[in-house]
Amino acid sequence: MATLSHSEVFHLFLSLGILLLAARVLGELARLVRQPAIMGELLAGVLLGPTVLGNLAPGLTENLFPAEGPGAYAFSGLTSIAIALFLLVAGMEVDLSLVWRQGRSALCVSFFCLLVPGAMGFAAGWYLPEYLGRAGGDESRLVFALFMGVALAITALPVIAKILMDLNLYRSDLGVIIVSAAVLNDLLGWTVFAIALAMMQGSGEAASAGGGTLAATLAFVALMLTVVRWAAHKLVPWLQAHTSWPGGVLGISLAGALLFAAIAEHIGIHAIFGTFLFGVALGDSEHLRERTRATIDQFVSFIFAPLFFASVGLSVNFATSFDLGLVVVVLGIATVGMLAGGVFGARVGGLSKRESWAVGFGMNARGTMEIILGLVAMQAGLITERLFVALVVVALATSMTSGAAMQWFLKLKRARSFTDSLSARHFIGGLKGTNAKEAIVELAAVAAQGTSLKADDIAAAVLERESLMSTGLGHGIAVPHARFDGLSSPIVAVGLARDGVDFDAPDGEPARVIFCLLTPKNDPNVQLELLADIGRAFQAEGFTKRLLATRGYTEFVALLRSRGE
Repeated sequence: MATLSHSEVFHLFLSLGILLLAARVLGELARLVRQPAIMGELLAGVLLGPTVLGNLAPGLTENLFPAEGPGAYAFSGLTSIAIALFLLVAGMEVDLSLVWRQGRSALCVSFFCLLVPGAMGFAAGWYLPEYLGRAGGDESRLVFALFMGVALAITALPVIAKILMDLNLYRSDLGVIIVSAAVLNDLLGWTVFAIALAMMQGSGEAASAGGGTLAATLAFVALMLTVVRWAAHKLVPWLQAHTSWPGGVLGISLAGALLFAAIAEHIGIHAIFGTFLFGVALGDSEHLRERTRATIDQFVSFIFAPLFFASVGLSVNFATSFDLGLVVVVLGIATVGMLAGGVFGARVGGLSKRESWAVGFGMNARGTMEIILGLVAMQAGLITERLFVALVVVALATSMTSGAAMQWFLKLKRARSFTDSLSARHFIGGLKGTNAKEAIVELAAVAAQGTSLKADDIAAAVLERESLMSTGLGHGIAVPHARFDGLSSPIVAVGLARDGVDFDAPDGEPARVIFCLLTPKNDPNVQLELLADIGRAFQAEGFTKRLLATRGYTEFVALLRSRGE
């Protein structure tokens, strides 16, 4: 049995460690500036790959990420597993029953969001294959056109769900319609793409591939959505009752994903289609607990997904393969097609004009799915690096703009959290004041740092507001606050009073976590939003006590931001 040498093992672990670290760090930085984590993860690969490091130190890049040899095969195998597991999580997001419950509206949106951009993409792929970047010969023309149709019509359900959550629309009627339509788009889009790949991996002609492989693909889809879905529904409660948590369900889920990936690959379609359909079958079980879903999601999304998306940046030189003209053409076809399909479908489904435009932009977020489609097509020899880079840019551009466009058409404001306004320089780990006035003066002093406001003015305004009505909320929390001219954004100063300060709370409990909230006078809503967010954060029994046990600002903020878990 062949094994990796000592040097190859060393380089494999070193490259994986560096890549994962860079992907996670840049992914977190992307989230800090309110962008999808995938942007940072892709950037990690771009920086470490041929685009940047490969130009600056080509020898170092080749040593870390060799293109050939046993180490390269091992690395490629791991990234293949990573993409398969990511599609498992994406499949688990699909709720088939949601589509039928929404009825006409969701079906109309889904149908036209597939038809219009799909037809435009197919036409572009059929009539402009060389310009767009077809890699194969004339025999692949139909397959390439099908790929372009799918690539420009598919959505990214995980990205769409995140955008809707950020806008507080996920549970709304409009949000459910968008999610339902995206569910159907993903399922049908991946099915068509699997058929196209099967055609290409046969003789290359539709007639020969369209018989056996097409029948096998459709039979596989039908089996996964009926028999396997029924079996998963029966198996999940037994696993949760008789195996250790989360090991039992997690282990069987990953094993099932790998087994069905192998079956999909064996019948001539890509392995990731097998994991996607298994995720659909597994996620559709009403017995699967939300905590179990979250565990699987976190296991994959924070380890395997960053590795995969960072590896995308290693596979292509984004500088030499970037073609601005091609990017503009692909982005234009994709956006115009999806907006036309989404708006028309929503109007037919009975939505207002404003809501219809919001639906169109919501469905326009391509994100991760288009990148995965492009990578698989490039690895299969169907498209060139130029087109792949264009698809990556389109995926990122549409994902970044969808949320802002929806906000504009619906006249929404992004939900604001008080944790976004926290800062280490505005934190006091141990307040010295023994009464409300002394505590407010202390907090005013740190709140003034980095602003044009004076500490005395802050203290006076907050104390004046406190004299009108006490700001003790109960549960050991107080939020003295005031509004100021000249502030461009909120400031939240926080202090811990472990012995407690009396803020005349309704439950009689002294305040041990005190927030001094300063907000712009020209934005009255932000104060209400942040006060409500603070109130929600401390509803859980014992949360204040856990915060008091933290040591320093970093632990304090980490606990606050993980409160939803």
